[in-house]
Amino acid sequence: MDAKMKFVGRCLQGELPMTVLCTEFGISREVGYKWLRRYREEGAVGLEERSRAPKTTPHAISADVAALVVELRERRPTWGPRKLLAWLRVKHPTVVLPAASTVGDLLVRHGLVEERRRRRRAAPSPSERIEPKGPNACWSTDFKGQFRLGDRSICYPLTVLDGYSRYLLRCHGMPTPSDELARPVFDAAFREFGLPERIRSDNGSPFAAASFTGLTRLSAWWTTLGIRLERIVPGHPEQNGRHERMHRTLKAATTRPPAASLRGQQWKFDRFQADYNIDRPHEALDDEPPASFWTPSPRPYPTRLEPPHYPGHFELRLVSNAGHFRMGSQQHFISHALRGDHIGLEPIDDGLWNILYYNTLLGRLSERTGKITGASFRSDEC
Repeated sequence: MDAKMKFVGRCLQGELPMTVLCTEFGISREVGYKWLRRYREEGAVGLEERSRAPKTTPHAISADVAALVVELRERRPTWGPRKLLAWLRVKHPTVVLPAASTVGDLLVRHGLVEERRRRRRAAPSPSERIEPKGPNACWSTDFKGQFRLGDRSICYPLTVLDGYSRYLLRCHGMPTPSDELARPVFDAAFREFGLPERIRSDNGSPFAAASFTGLTRLSAWWTTLGIRLERIVPGHPEQNGRHERMHRTLKAATTRPPAASLRGQQWKFDRFQADYNIDRPHEALDDEPPASFWTPSPRPYPTRLEPPHYPGHFELRLVSNAGHFRMGSQQHFISHALRGDHIGLEPIDDGLWNILYYNTLLGRLSERTGKITGASFRSDEC
């Protein structure tokens, strides 16, 4: 305030031009003229600080509308601002409603919004974007959405598809999506068809775990067979579009209506699989069925698993039953899926190590910070 009064006094004396005075006081000419105008209009009171709050709030929500929103939210606690507004527009067409963001703020102020916990997600796979060039270059797998059978039990269909030919390798109904039930399905597929180069999946169980490695017992087993892992980016099912499109056809053909039991539903799946592979024309295959483009893999399923072999300059570490490995005096968690197995530590700089399991890069360890960071991840087109 003292500086403003001194500035105005110098201006009224007229000793120096406005530009020079503003430079001396470190203000712009616009501010200088504003101070001088307010002083002439209101005196010293005009130089006091003023509130910058808007005089009007065109988007404010009235008390009546706020009460409508809060009352509806209490009856529909899972509805968000857009759903609440859509309902209110129908039921109260003459009421002027605010924006969805304003409703969201209102719900927060009334304690009607619970903060969501941030979910940990498995990282997508470290690989370049490619197009499968032939059969068995990339298999995709997923659990189609569960549905209820006639006996009220739940069915989870596990499906495996060849990305190049669209050949449906497996369609198996399960009572629950578990590693114990999924592994025999893949074991039978590998024995019948051989091994693919890659397997693509989403980031859910049993294909991936919420850790920086993303490994489960199932996907770690795939790695021991020399199969590369691919995972789509969370929230982007279109990256597994061929598989999703097959699921749409599967749902229409086998679940409307569902069978009375899991055994009967499996019979419907088997019939669908034969028709889909052999008889049904596929537009992306020039109206030929997938069987016209499918051939078994030249990579046979091994009779025994070989332990991992790492180059001589690698440090070998045994993963404990708790999923940890030791580096110097420190223990680091890597994954429960690797317990009892050896991982390889590749020195890449002073105190910096790449962590590998077979040929898969899992992450990078810094001895200085004691932290492990995941690899740089991108997804593929399959």
